[in-house]
Amino acid sequence: METRELIRLDNVSVRDGTRVRVEGISLSITRGQIVTLIGPNGSGKSTTAKVVTGVLQPTSGSVLRRPGLVIGYVPQKLAVDHTLPMSVLRLMQLTGRYPLPEVMAVLEAVGIADLARRDVQSLSGGQFQRALLARALVRNPDLLVLDEPVQGVDFSGETQIYELIGRIKHERDCGILLISHDLHVVMAETDTVVCLNKHVCCTGAPEQVMQSTEYLSLFGPQHGHGLALYNHHHDHEHLPDGRVAPDGHTHDHHGHHHA
Repeated sequence: METRELIRLDNVSVRDGTRVRVEGISLSITRGQIVTLIGPNGSGKSTTAKVVTGVLQPTSGSVLRRPGLVIGYVPQKLAVDHTLPMSVLRLMQLTGRYPLPEVMAVLEAVGIADLARRDVQSLSGGQFQRALLARALVRNPDLLVLDEPVQGVDFSGETQIYELIGRIKHERDCGILLISHDLHVVMAETDTVVCLNKHVCCTGAPEQVMQSTEYLSLFGPQHGHGLALYNHHHDHEHLPDGRVAPDGHTHDHHGHHHA
């Protein structure tokens, strides 16, 4: 494996009897990189995430993980029994015992340290997603796998959570696999987008994928407009091949120029 590579899927397929869940998936995630999986419902995004985390074994193909790789996983759905009161601190200890200072540090990092003793049931959608993110971070993972991390979050909350994910990537130098059903909620932080429809339809920088015929045939051109919303968070410009432009200036999608 390359120095900063964390995991590599090579020609991975998953089948249930005769039903193909994914076929021929190849992708790689390195430290400091956000890879976003997009695709319609039933396209195999969660299946691919489960192969990455090791929850699911591929029927064929290979998965190469860096030795000792620690993965933090935020599943798409986490069933919380609403009849049992559970504090945020208790939620943080469900999968392992962590020292209180470490737990409080990650709650602080995601912006909800003041809610530590609050009942999980009373949290807003955005606060709950932050708690789940903290729960994945307390393991100090090399790789974060986030399956639809903005579920139940309003639009301004979505933007904040994506900014938070971008900050976590920079501060911790971890790799992130992010799953979204839609490219318009993929923030400009994303390095590589992989568009799935049971197989890899197309892959590349967000702008490239958004203009590809495969993407447009799956989602239609109306999905392309929202991406610019996140581009004002860019502090650099990508060249067409994905490298960062050397001049230190940025242009947003509307042609405005920022020094």
